[in-house]
Amino acid sequence: MSIRFASLGSGSKGNGTLITCGDTCLLVDCGFTIKETVKRLAQLGVTEPGSLAGILVTHEHGDHLSGVAPLARRFNLPVWMSYGTRRVARDVKNLTLQLFHAGERLRIGDAEVTPFTVPHDAAEPCQFTFQSPGAKRLVLLTDLGKNTPYVQRNLQGCDGILLECNYDTEMMRDGPYPPALQARITGDYGHLGNQQAAEILASMTYDRLQHIVLSHLSEQNNTPEKAQSAILEAVPERVHERVSVSSQQKGTAVWHEIL
Repeated sequence: MSIRFASLGSGSKGNGTLITCGDTCLLVDCGFTIKETVKRLAQLGVTEPGSLAGILVTHEHGDHLSGVAPLARRFNLPVWMSYGTRRVARDVKNLTLQLFHAGERLRIGDAEVTPFTVPHDAAEPCQFTFQSPGAKRLVLLTDLGKNTPYVQRNLQGCDGILLECNYDTEMMRDGPYPPALQARITGDYGHLGNQQAAEILASMTYDRLQHIVLSHLSEQNNTPEKAQSAILEAVPERVHERVSVSSQQKGTAVWHEIL
């Protein structure tokens, strides 16, 4: 059984990712208004938001969480988040909440979901692996400041990855952000830069890896061309056609399928 995935949009102005395993369609994060989310879902063929099996939350920052509660209440959707995220999250009244700790395997319909911790400046930030009944495996990996052995273990044997490429080092250094903000973003609990993402990919094997989608690009400190160039230098030429970029405005615009 295949996995299909698509980004509604990825960046500091809002994030959302759709993952479909069999008959189960999940939304990871929602940083958009209800109106904008419904529009972006419809553009990807999801015309009935109430058909979603639920929403998974990576962490409490507004570009990931701000639209979750309004969407969940409007369409009566369950919400999964970590205990740490629940502790600091606002606007969680009248939600059907399912709480988890990192490392717990969650069975949601046809999807097996495993949250894993990442170093980020949030209460209990998690990213996720998704596995279909056919043993296909997708990994979401954004919003972390550095790679760790634990993160690396969760990447093994994946068939698809959404990988953060937040900033280009030179653009960040010469850009508009003040030194304190630059230090936060580039620190161990901030975000992955292009070169860090490239190093992660360079350490992986590619026999199973069908899709590499670069995500969470900064509009001020990166460009799709710079991100893609850094990644293409790190992976074998035979993998180049598998690399694409998710944008803030349009996400991936299409579904990717892991067969």
